[in-house]
Amino acid sequence: MAERRTATIKDVAAAAGVGIATVSRVFSGTGSVGAATRERVLAAARELDYRPSALGRGLKTRRSGGIGLIVPDVTDPFCAELVAGVLACARTLGEHVIVDAAHGDPAREAEILDRLVEQRVDGVIALPAGRAADWRAAARVCSSVVFADRVLPGLEEVPSVLADDAGGVRSLVEYLVGLGHRRIGFLGAAAAGAAPGVRERAFRDTLGQLRVPVDEDLVVAARPARDAAYAAAAGLLQRRADVTAVLAAGHLLGEAAVLVARELDLRVPADVSIAMVDDVAWAELCDPPLTAVARPARDIGYRACELLLRDRARRGRGGPVVLPTELVVRGSCGALRAARPRPGVR
Repeated sequence: MAERRTATIKDVAAAAGVGIATVSRVFSGTGSVGAATRERVLAAARELDYRPSALGRGLKTRRSGGIGLIVPDVTDPFCAELVAGVLACARTLGEHVIVDAAHGDPAREAEILDRLVEQRVDGVIALPAGRAADWRAAARVCSSVVFADRVLPGLEEVPSVLADDAGGVRSLVEYLVGLGHRRIGFLGAAAAGAAPGVRERAFRDTLGQLRVPVDEDLVVAARPARDAAYAAAAGLLQRRADVTAVLAAGHLLGEAAVLVARELDLRVPADVSIAMVDDVAWAELCDPPLTAVARPARDIGYRACELLLRDRARRGRGGPVVLPTELVVRGSCGALRAARPRPGVR
């Protein structure tokens, strides 16, 4: 049996009784085509199983279509949810997504960005880690860039969708202080000499507003990587036997705090309360389940995609889109009890 020939735009035009230019206008969405003619062309295309060439459209428009999405790590629970939100929105709007991971490496991010620009995607969504200059150059070539979950200093003009991290940390600090805690460790501070991040500033500001002194020895710098997080948590809980609560600024830091407490035979929350930013799936499976600030990763991704593809009038106006967080109270935080010796801690 002879293989069936793939239908072309000429075949559709002949079957519909129109010119090739009319078929092109129907599928490109440009120009004026009457409703009856449009339906006749679409019916002919369905009958012939015609699929317009994305490559051909790209050659005419000088764009490949689709959007680029750059995240730090596709296996990270928060990033995975954000990616799912972008994909859901893109599917609804008929777009495809090219996803890549930079793993927090500015050089790797710049390579990915260059490749997306070369492919002439319609826009880029990113959790940026790199240099502002790279993103300024990309924004001049792509039709738009939208940041998700974070912004780069000096690029506040780039549209962004963020979680209310300051509000989430504030609610968590208020909760811990309300339970009687005053010696609260903070895991995830900025490195020495660097400007504090949003979460650290909220931690410091809220303690100040509650008239609780900030003990600088309890504010510990740590990168959001497993080895660094574990070292920071171990150093804090071994060095300061008087700390009564730990606030981890991310889920890797929270995981490290739980592991170190278990290895030191510290009971949670009897000996130390633990809470973290990011309500990932395993938080509810801990023993006891972990109190956490839930950040709307999927909604951030969905809204960032909407902002990129549909709400063009909204981009760049009125500052970032900020989505609310929620304090999820579970069993890992308890009211402060009388001090008692801790096993395994000197």
